Amino acid sequence: MNLLELKNKNLQEVNALLGIKDRDILVERFCALGLPSKKSEEYRYFDVKKLLEPEYKTLNYVPKTPKTSDKVEIVDGVVIALPKGMRVYNDACQMIDMDHFDPLYYLGHLLSPQTIKIELDGDVEVEIEHRFTKSDALINYRIVLYNQANRHATVYENFISDDIENTLVLYGYDMHLAQDSTLRVVKMQSMQDAGYGMVASHKVNVAKNANAILKSFDLGGDQALQLLKVELAERAHVDAGHLLYLNEDSKRGTVSQIVHVGEHSTSKQEAKNILDGKSRGIFDALIRVEHSAKYTKAEQNSKAILLHEDAYMAAKPQLEIYIDELEASHGATTGQLDRKQLFYLQSRGISYTEARKMLVIAFANTLIEQVKDTRQQERIKASFEEAFYKGNM
Repeated sequence: MNLLELKNKNLQEVNALLGIKDRDILVERFCALGLPSKKSEEYRYFDVKKLLEPEYKTLNYVPKTPKTSDKVEIVDGVVIALPKGMRVYNDACQMIDMDHFDPLYYLGHLLSPQTIKIELDGDVEVEIEHRFTKSDALINYRIVLYNQANRHATVYENFISDDIENTLVLYGYDMHLAQDSTLRVVKMQSMQDAGYGMVASHKVNVAKNANAILKSFDLGGDQALQLLKVELAERAHVDAGHLLYLNEDSKRGTVSQIVHVGEHSTSKQEAKNILDGKSRGIFDALIRVEHSAKYTKAEQNSKAILLHEDAYMAAKPQLEIYIDELEASHGATTGQLDRKQLFYLQSRGISYTEARKMLVIAFANTLIEQVKDTRQQERIKASFEEAFYKGNM
């Protein structure tokens, strides 16, 4: 499959190319937005053509009987293992956002009519491990995730790959947070010559009085973009944090929309970006406050440190406000490590590389330490150090 063949195609042509039928509403929405390119607002800082132009082989997604494991294991888009008693099954997605900003959100649903549905029962902690084993492949799958009202669940998400090359992963979540619940999602993705590129397009619905805590830790190199849309009902809250450490000539980051729909909804979004080599970091984030969302409180901030003169940060925090009764702020700063601090550490016998690491770890720790589980904290720190040293060899 060559995804660039979908460019500028109409409904009938897309149906024929993808071999689908009876999904015209989704196809029309995809055609209206168009296949993303550098002219697309959401992809202007990301070289999406590089990921779309290769010829990929497609996979057969045959459900398997999962074995018992201590975590949910998804290999090339198929669930192969899960904890005993956990409800995970394949089913059509019943609630697709027809106002999402990302065309690849719709393409993902068109390519994956059967989604992986995960139901979180009670106050649970679940680890989801994604593994990719196929070269020259288009791996596409979507996950629909539900929690329960008045419950507090945590999901730890991790990604690994075999010795593969030239693979594109299109995946994403449709998350539905129940009323009065809390869902904490911690994503850790370290990519360094991983052999795949990724576009991850998500939608998060946060019901009345619910609390979404979304933390992403994207480390290393390669090409990946996460596109996130969060919709907040009355008195709903989202706390989104993004840590980015990049090296070499990678392009990675976050494009997001947080939409306040209900009164008294609140949001906090913080991005910390550390860029080395010829990398490009992306933080293109919009907070939109609808007419119905009186008394909103919204806060958004991006900070970036450039470790190399060729590194580049595309930071674009935005507010779109349709009411007067609210509190809102946003901002972005980009700079370099403090030379006086580097000199002080080196004067104490610490090498230049170690001094840089100490300062960037201190910069990143405010986000890492928000992960409540000590074991997960240590895993993120270890992955950070591994990516840092690979980028400074």
